[in-house]
Amino acid sequence: MFLEGSKSGFKGKVWVWAPKQYFDPKYENSGFPVMIALPGGPGYPNNYCMGTDLGLQKSITEWSEQGKSKPFLLAMPVLNPGPDDGGFYWDGSDIPGQPKMGTWLTEDVPNLMKANFRTVRSRDGWAFMGSSTGGFAGLKAVLKHPDKFKAVIASGPDIVPDSRLWKGHEKEKAMNNPKVLAKELIAKGGPDVYLAFQVGTAESNTHTLPDVKSFIATYGKGPIHTSLREIQGGRHNARTYVPNRGEGPIQFISDVMEGPVSD
Repeated sequence: MFLEGSKSGFKGKVWVWAPKQYFDPKYENSGFPVMIALPGGPGYPNNYCMGTDLGLQKSITEWSEQGKSKPFLLAMPVLNPGPDDGGFYWDGSDIPGQPKMGTWLTEDVPNLMKANFRTVRSRDGWAFMGSSTGGFAGLKAVLKHPDKFKAVIASGPDIVPDSRLWKGHEKEKAMNNPKVLAKELIAKGGPDVYLAFQVGTAESNTHTLPDVKSFIATYGKGPIHTSLREIQGGRHNARTYVPNRGEGPIQFISDVMEGPVSD
């Protein structure tokens, strides 16, 4: 569907999928948890999570039947407002002078789901998953808005904002840095968030795994709960990440989330 974001002012596509339990009469008055699934790469004009090649929807169905996962509603928005030609991307953030992609992901897309579907009302029913840049965007969103979102599965993520569009906006860049946000959340003492990382041991960027481990060692305490799955031989791509989410990460977050829940 095409969404005109009332908060961000950005207009873009969002694909939505509902699990079979959503249509079961015994859940007709129940709110379902929502997973906002973000791609890596351009994330524009499509979100590759919505296709059948990766089998994300099929995997959610199987994992929920196996008791590993909640029966999530999936929201799959575009990640960027345009092509990332030459490594141009927006970090899922409100970069000054640019489309407000942070507001798009954390306000407009959730509002779309709340207006059109039976969703869990509390933060206990809201999570992100994402790969690469999408993993960064999901990680940052949960740490920046722990009052709205409880968990994330971040696969092969960047740990700090690094878009070239931040040039000249260092203060705003720091406000979107997961390290800064994690430090602030720890100082506040909560609310609790759950960060499930997964990284391939054969990632193209050799710094990814050490950076994730360093982040966990430094900030994985107090209200910040973390897990790490190292995917042996795994590379920096969705075909590595999607199947492996069922080998620990999806259960790590599902165990602390709610849904379906009756109104």
